[in-house]
Amino acid sequence: MGKKIRIGIVGCGGMGGGHAVAIFSGTGNAIYFVKDAHVPGFDSPATTDISKMLELAGIVDIDPARQEWARGFGMYVYPDYETMLADPTVDAILIATPNHLHKEEAIQAMRAGKHVLCEKPVMLDSNELLEVMAVSKETGMVFYPRQNREWDEDYLIIKKIYEEKLIGNVFNIKCKVMGSRGIPGDWRGVKAYGGGMMMDWGVHIIDRIVAMMKGEKITKVYCDLSYITNPECDDGIQVTLTFESGLRVNLEVGTCHFVNEPLWCIYGDMGSAEILNWKLQGRMVRLNSWDEKDTTPILAGAGLTKTMAPRMGGKSVEELPLPKVEFDHNELYKNFAEVCNGEAEQIVTQEHALRVLRLMEACFKSYETGETVKFEK
Repeated sequence: MGKKIRIGIVGCGGMGGGHAVAIFSGTGNAIYFVKDAHVPGFDSPATTDISKMLELAGIVDIDPARQEWARGFGMYVYPDYETMLADPTVDAILIATPNHLHKEEAIQAMRAGKHVLCEKPVMLDSNELLEVMAVSKETGMVFYPRQNREWDEDYLIIKKIYEEKLIGNVFNIKCKVMGSRGIPGDWRGVKAYGGGMMMDWGVHIIDRIVAMMKGEKITKVYCDLSYITNPECDDGIQVTLTFESGLRVNLEVGTCHFVNEPLWCIYGDMGSAEILNWKLQGRMVRLNSWDEKDTTPILAGAGLTKTMAPRMGGKSVEELPLPKVEFDHNELYKNFAEVCNGEAEQIVTQEHALRVLRLMEACFKSYETGETVKFEK
């Protein structure tokens, strides 16, 4: 194991504060607002102890209240970002400021000889990321996109079903992240700061699908945005990705839904599965035989249907629990430390983040034109 990486955090709001507690405590558990609640994955026995890999050097934030909050935990508070960058004991910077600040802060850090772990979306657009990637190459400093939801347990279950063909060949995947609180009432509702749901949850749901497909070509992108609770920034997105194999993926984020649909649905030619929520309630239904001899029509509205009559169980289908997955919710922190020490390759690469940003740009273009966009990158 290499040296312990001393990391400074710029921006100590919701996300930065979570990182600060996670690293300061050495547990990697950022769920510090949740009391007496079971959070799937955060009690996993596979979780790495990051206290031997990362150490919090301190934080910097322009808000005096956040500074006092950090001091209350016993954290060191730098007077400004320049002082943090000038500290020779700081090896890396974690950027958790509003999105429009990421580019300049990342470049400053790398030119000061610091590695960078950057919150998502890493940049406002792909051109900004290309500039940052060039500086990373020039300076030899690590630039690591923190797209952490590739370690969500719900996603890993769907990934396992897809990769192991537990329901046959998958032809459709749906992911719907729904809430009823609108865009958070801070900078996330301001377009100039990189606000909106595409730049928030949209990054995550697109990122995970791109990672799952492992470079499979996307041929078409269609996107629609909603502005129900905020006239300036999108508060909802609907995206359809069509892959060269014929697989179609439907992704949705909504912030004005008081009744939610399943978090995930995945459909294959030999079965289907659903995950209802983040508590991982769900099921997998698998086809054993395609015997239609005993199909009984049902009354559907004003008429009968045989085609849509449900399978009654028995020999033709079986209902199974969702498969179990092993994972480490601290793996991104661990990988970042190892990459900084030259001991591993990045799991979330700069090139991967670039493809995600370009897909997001294709989504915005589709919305602006009202048309399906061909995607060739």
